[in-house]
Amino acid sequence: MVRGTTESGIGQFGGAPVSTDWGGSAAAMPLYWMYEAVQSSLGPARAMAEAGRSYFKSPGNPLSQTPWGRKVSALCEVFERATRRYGKPEFGLPTTLVRGQRVVVTERTVWSRPFCNLVHFDRALPRGARKQSNLLIVAPMSGHYATLLRGTVEAMLPDHEVYITDWTDARLTPLSEGAFDLDDYIDYLISIFHFLKGDCHVMAVCQPAVPVLAAIARMEAENDPYTPHSMTLMGGPIDTRENPTAVNQVAIDRGIDWFRSNVITMVPWPHPGVMRQVYPGFLQLTGFVSMNLDRHLSAHNDFFNHLVEGDGDSAEKHREFYDEYLAVMDLTAEFYLQTVDTVFIRHALPKGEMTHRGKPVDCSKITRCALMTVEGERDDISGVGQTKAAHTLCSSLSDDKRAHYLQEKVGHYGVFNGSRFRAEIAPRIHDFILSNEPGLARAQPAAKPAPQPAEPVTPADAAAPDLFPETAAAAVAAKPAPAEPGRHADDLTRIDGVGPKLQQLLNEAGIFHFWQLARLTDEERAALDAKMTPPGRVSRERWVEQASALAEAGEAD
Repeated sequence: MVRGTTESGIGQFGGAPVSTDWGGSAAAMPLYWMYEAVQSSLGPARAMAEAGRSYFKSPGNPLSQTPWGRKVSALCEVFERATRRYGKPEFGLPTTLVRGQRVVVTERTVWSRPFCNLVHFDRALPRGARKQSNLLIVAPMSGHYATLLRGTVEAMLPDHEVYITDWTDARLTPLSEGAFDLDDYIDYLISIFHFLKGDCHVMAVCQPAVPVLAAIARMEAENDPYTPHSMTLMGGPIDTRENPTAVNQVAIDRGIDWFRSNVITMVPWPHPGVMRQVYPGFLQLTGFVSMNLDRHLSAHNDFFNHLVEGDGDSAEKHREFYDEYLAVMDLTAEFYLQTVDTVFIRHALPKGEMTHRGKPVDCSKITRCALMTVEGERDDISGVGQTKAAHTLCSSLSDDKRAHYLQEKVGHYGVFNGSRFRAEIAPRIHDFILSNEPGLARAQPAAKPAPQPAEPVTPADAAAPDLFPETAAAAVAAKPAPAEPGRHADDLTRIDGVGPKLQQLLNEAGIFHFWQLARLTDEERAALDAKMTPPGRVSRERWVEQASALAEAGEAD
């Protein structure tokens, strides 16, 4: 998109535009001011509702024990919460469990720019604990705060040094800090990779899949030594021509001029970002809610009933969800419009037409950074196949550096949060990261005199070295049937869930063929399962059953 601006010196890679007029209709420009006026006018009503809730909920008030009193109290709370402006939530992760030990977690800002802070979840590991891989989680800049990924961070903390991009609300960023567009976003990512010295793995959730892929493509093209070891793209719009969703279709049908004229407005006084052109959070929230309006109305009706019935647990779950869901931030107009135009309308990345600072973004240049893509079967925002398209673009990447996983029975948010994410997706990402961590220390099989078989080395012990050697329990000696690889060892990576690293470890344990896994006894399987991180992979991913089917199909020797 062409824009007439001057350049300032705040950008790290060629400067950033000082200010830009992105348009906006006469109807859209005062919209923010009207919203602020409505919020201010509702202030006294919210205060009265809160006072009424407290009065009718007080144990000293006899009416609090009556059905009528509980209904009035519940109605007051529903009104107050429905009209409130929600602030940025906290991550609220004071501790985590690492190798069976509870450790303290401290949030530290280790890198900062006007539109982003890099937060490190610093774990107080005991002395002597071994280093774990660095994981950078790139949070979406699409309306919600980075705290939307609280569950994602929590799931990855036990096994990684986790960092997350905490994007700043454009409403709170003074106009003097300059503009922030998609090129600046990519600049920020490259700068963060440099800060971490390339010793990291990247997880991009939804929207940042495109800029992360673009940043790594540019770094690979420049032979940048700080390129990350791997990237995991989750539910991202790499190529929205694949199974387009209703969200994708709106962008195509409306066109960029409609968005520029109808959703761009200015931040009003007294916010620090006054006069900055933005796509405001309250408009984004309106779009989120309207997609599933009946579901949200039903949820609030249930919330009212839970309050009346005294179901505190269900009511608290509602509060926790909507405290996060209703907290939104403004996006700069230039970033929003450039993203819509580049990703959803012109499909510039898959067409090979995307550029960064005038230089082409060529994903075929990626050869060192491994790629994993994750999709949800029921994703109604990024359709199935849109994220997987990254593999087609990264045509020069070797097969041992790529993986794809489609999670059944989950929608968009289930790709990065919830029970299936914790049980099915996170372990696979963890294994992929370990498979691409350079210099990973592995336990070696003990040398034994012939003809005794080699002792097995399970994937969990070899791929994830014990962080607390002083408390490590003795390894369980599971002994699968021994075999030599001969001239035709089977490709164990045909088993879903087994990557190159796990195949190597199985080989070191004396397992080279499908029939060996197929003949594991229940005791051997249980022993192997118990040593997995997390436990239960062999059974959960049905390695034995898969190996048996492959052997019977004649794919084994």
